[in-house]
Parts: sequence; C-alpha cells; structure tokens
Amino acid sequence: MRRAELVTAVLMAAFSIYLMWKSAELEVGWVPDEGPGGGAWPFWLAAVMLACTVWIIINWFRKSTAPAQSTARYMDSYAMNMFLLVGGGLFVMIGLVHFIGMYGAIPIFLVYYLRILGRHSWTLTLSTSIGAPVVVFFFFDIAMRIDLPKGYLEPLFFPLYDIFL
Repeated sequence: MRRAELVTAVLMAAFSIYLMWKSAELEVGWVPDEGPGGGAWPFWLAAVMLACTVWIIINWFRKSTAPAQSTARYMDSYAMNMFLLVGGGLFVMIGLVHFIGMYGAIPIFLVYYLRILGRHSWTLTLSTSIGAPVVVFFFFDIAMRIDLPKGYLEPLFFPLYDIFL
C-alpha cells in the first residue's frame, strides 16, 4: 500500500503539471466581455490537484496517515472488481457522449452507479440523476457559456437557449 500511494501521487503530480502546461496554452485569466479564458478551469483544477499530490507525498515521507504506514495490498479482489465495474461504467458513459451527449450520459451513469452498484434508494438515484445534468447545464452552458457535447439530443436544448441566452 505504501509504495502504491507514492507511485500514484508522483504520477498524478506529473499529470497535473502536464495539464497545467497544456491549459496555459489557452488564456488562463479573465477575458474582457467573455469571462474566464478557455484554460482557466483546467489550469486551476490541475493546480489544486498538484497541491493535493504534494500533500500526499509529504504525508508519505512523514508516515502520518494510515495508508502511509500500511503494508497491506493496495487492492484486494473486491476493490479490483469495483474498480473494473466503475471504470467500465465510465468507459460506456464516455462512449455514449457522442450519441446522447453529456446530458444524456450523466444520468445513465448515475443510475448505474447509484442504484445498481451502490444500491441506493430510487429517490436518491432519480433526484441525483436528474439534478446533476441540470446543474451542469446551468453552470457550463448558461453561466460559463461553455458548450458541452449534446449529441442527438441537441434540438431539445434550443428552447432553453432561447429562454436563458
């Protein structure tokens, strides 16, 4: 577990630096009359991820957390099974984005994740599966004016654009 924690943190730190470098190719600051530049969101998200990985590495050297002291296996068979089920679900979700867009793929993945894998109630599953795409739509498409892929569902969004934009 200890070695896996360090390797994961170092790989994530390297990936964070790469993402910061690539997103800095776009405008990171505020663009007058437009809002944040195209690189702002990925740059600052990667910067926060880098700070978290640095903190994990510091804790690894200090051995101040339970994972940093553990000699147990990184993943047992249950954890590996869940990793494959969630990863497979994400893979299918990404494949669905081309056809039904983010706003169709997100609820399908959330129903799979919350109800099938997590065995949560239908109330929680449906409220989250319906609420998440609505929040994502208003945040990205309306507030930030960043169009997310809509696939074949795009005509359904035209009335919303007429109302909010």
